[in-house]
Amino acid sequence: MNEVITSRDNPVFKRLKKLAESSRARREARMTLLDGEHLLAAFLEAGGIPQTLLFSASCAESFRQGLGSRCGACKTVVLADSLFGELSPVNTPTGVLAEAPWLELKPAGGVPLVLVLEDIQDPGNLGAMLRTGAAAGATLAVLSKGCHDPWSPKALRGGQGAQFVLPMLIGVELPEWLAGFDGQRIALALNHHANFYAQNLSGATALVVGNEGAGISDAVLRAVDVVAQIPMPGKIESLNAAAALAVAAFEAVRQRMNKI
Repeated sequence: MNEVITSRDNPVFKRLKKLAESSRARREARMTLLDGEHLLAAFLEAGGIPQTLLFSASCAESFRQGLGSRCGACKTVVLADSLFGELSPVNTPTGVLAEAPWLELKPAGGVPLVLVLEDIQDPGNLGAMLRTGAAAGATLAVLSKGCHDPWSPKALRGGQGAQFVLPMLIGVELPEWLAGFDGQRIALALNHHANFYAQNLSGATALVVGNEGAGISDAVLRAVDVVAQIPMPGKIESLNAAAALAVAAFEAVRQRMNKI
């Protein structure tokens, strides 16, 4: 029988509320909330096992039973619609959430293609960058201490499952990490003469992208081998950070495919 929660004073709801709102709570528990059937399916496909399934009271019983059957013996909770809405990261809740542990992934094999992200603040941008990296076959994502929490509900929605397949290092001192990287380190930045498309990306490569407004810090710039700009013949000053990373990552894919 499903547990039904109708009060904000319920200890389970209070725990879930902290996971929804606090990066510290997520970090200490190494847990998060997954929003929607698609994200839950991606988590299950990656071998994850949710701790708790959460449904809104208005969610169809057949839908609850169908998802519940895919999640084994995990606990199932039904929340009053108003309480469910407080946990959901979207204005129109999907009707299903899952309390789930962070997945611990080892760096992937093959020729390293690493995303190095400095102080990315927007959760949608961060999720999109991780999604791009996962799609491009990146072997690792390295996030600075100033990055938004990649396990936040909004970043997870932006990643669409990337966090379940792309290994991540979180809270990293980037200059020190870059100094120890055995490969070329390329920073993407404006107003530099090096043409990004002229770089050989077939070997071990770390692609460095900076904060949406401030760009890459001087300390990180001093730790890279090349500062390069993506050519932009149009009359636009710059690319969105996530778009720039997508261009760079798939240029690496193109070069590596042509080398095979």
